[in-house]
Amino acid sequence: MTSAAVAGSDVAGAGADRGPGLLRLGLEHLGRAALLAVAVTVALRTPRKWLAASLEEIHRQAIIALPLAVFLAALGGVVTSQQTGYQFQANLPHWVIGNVVAATVITEMAPLLTAFALVGIVGARIAAELGAMQVTEQIDALEVIGRDPVTYLVVPRVLAGLVVGPLLVAFALPASLFAGWAAAMLTTPVTSAEFWFGVRYYIRDFPFFFALIKGVAFGVGITFLGSYVGLEARGGSMGVGRATTWAVVAMISAIVVLDTLLVPLLKLIRV
Repeated sequence: MTSAAVAGSDVAGAGADRGPGLLRLGLEHLGRAALLAVAVTVALRTPRKWLAASLEEIHRQAIIALPLAVFLAALGGVVTSQQTGYQFQANLPHWVIGNVVAATVITEMAPLLTAFALVGIVGARIAAELGAMQVTEQIDALEVIGRDPVTYLVVPRVLAGLVVGPLLVAFALPASLFAGWAAAMLTTPVTSAEFWFGVRYYIRDFPFFFALIKGVAFGVGITFLGSYVGLEARGGSMGVGRATTWAVVAMISAIVVLDTLLVPLLKLIRV
């Protein structure tokens, strides 16, 4: 057998061995994440231990993430308005621009861009904070003195995400709509009355409620994954860097998956 054939067989064998290993690693992480979710649920029975920290974390997350969330949502409204105007203004009534902008930013762009803001500012911070605490053995110190790390560190962050997610979406929605209106006034022939007629033609109660549902799902998913990956950090400062990187990857992937899974909900129960 030639050396090339031997090398090819070694590569094939390594690839075959790597597949079950990656599957096992994925299942292990899934199991540990499920155990952390159970621990978070159990810890909710003792609010006196996490209430004050949760309120402080809500304030911190909202303050640092609000400007970026509103900025990104406004840019999303501008882009949507411009693209809609360029593509449809010659073929459809002008009020369709407002209709498409409302449909796009309310149910998709504003919640999604808000989630990306949360990932960059809140989720990465949580992963880095808990990762640093893990590699410097501060987590172990909490356990030694009888403090549950899940109750004192994870629960406040996840509950804050539960509140801050829809709160940021509520601010992002009007920002994206008004930014889309301003862009339409500057770049398309639609009038203000036509634009807002199109917006009113689309708006019902459920699209706003659906956007807030997305905010809740994204907020909880981002803070939970950031906490989980941070607690899994190992290996000093390099381990914290790796954990933060993988946390961002995991959070963005989870956002896209959640967004995909929630779309059928809109089609199923929208009235």
